[in-house]
Amino acid sequence: MSLSALFENGFTPVHAMMLAAVLLAVIVVELGYMVASPGENSKKRINRRMAIGDGKEKMSQKNILLQLRKERGLDADGMLVMPLKRLNTLILRSGLTLGLKKLGLYYMIYVLVMTVGIFIYWKSPSVSAIAFPIYTFALPYFWLKRQANKKTMAFGAQLADAIDLITRSLKAGHPVPVAISMVAREMPDPIGTEFGLVVDEVTYGSDLVTALNNLYERVDLPDLPLLISSISIQSTTGGNLREILEGLSLVVRDRFKMKRKIRAISAEGRMSAMFLSALPVILFIALQFITPGYYSGIWEETITWYLMGGLAFWMTVGNLLILKMISFKF
Repeated sequence: MSLSALFENGFTPVHAMMLAAVLLAVIVVELGYMVASPGENSKKRINRRMAIGDGKEKMSQKNILLQLRKERGLDADGMLVMPLKRLNTLILRSGLTLGLKKLGLYYMIYVLVMTVGIFIYWKSPSVSAIAFPIYTFALPYFWLKRQANKKTMAFGAQLADAIDLITRSLKAGHPVPVAISMVAREMPDPIGTEFGLVVDEVTYGSDLVTALNNLYERVDLPDLPLLISSISIQSTTGGNLREILEGLSLVVRDRFKMKRKIRAISAEGRMSAMFLSALPVILFIALQFITPGYYSGIWEETITWYLMGGLAFWMTVGNLLILKMISFKF
């Protein structure tokens, strides 16, 4: 579409200035993040905790702990900061390291860009009102949920190797905290930094079981309580922790293999749900670009919104049924 055609359709110079201002704000924020982000040498470190400790400005172990907590939305004592605890917990488990202030700034820019873009394109307050809760609340929530699931899966893939590393360290005669610190030094993220937080919390007054429970709050992996229970029982009643962890490593590894097999078997159902859900949206967007006036005569009709609501309802029901069929818990 040419520039003259845009102005003929109601795209005024004021709209152009607003859009340019939003894009400029995004560019400034991104440049600031690039300047403030760690350099290439830090990115080559084994995990983020090690990168912070080996940066240009040498930081104490306590300051590293405080910075890592701040990046994840926690206060200096490791408590949730936001009044919305579920949202704060989701941000904590997503693995984002921006901090709440920078994340909030990015969120406001995202909402502003989406609001201006949707209003300029459709020029309809009703469409903007319907889309507002979707891109303001639903999409960010599902994105954070997806990031949290990705972190949990990556952590689960590393857990068996971490237990093996702890076991080898115990065989060498090291105590349990030193064995856990080996994981923090030798393994990449996400498990390296998470176990590093456990080590730092133990160093500054927390007991090992409490620090491991805090780890479970940050990760929420179903296999992690097995490790916590093993260490907790051994610390209270005694026993050969090395033999327990050797068996636990086999159990965790077999469970992870089973999850991978189930995910592969259920891939067809997931792809069907994604394709069937995305196809109407893709066709609608394509028609809007090819022939913008194709649906122009139906938006003012009341029955249109009833039909759209019914469409959204039945698509949701269909996706939930497919999700139920491909979800396996064991």
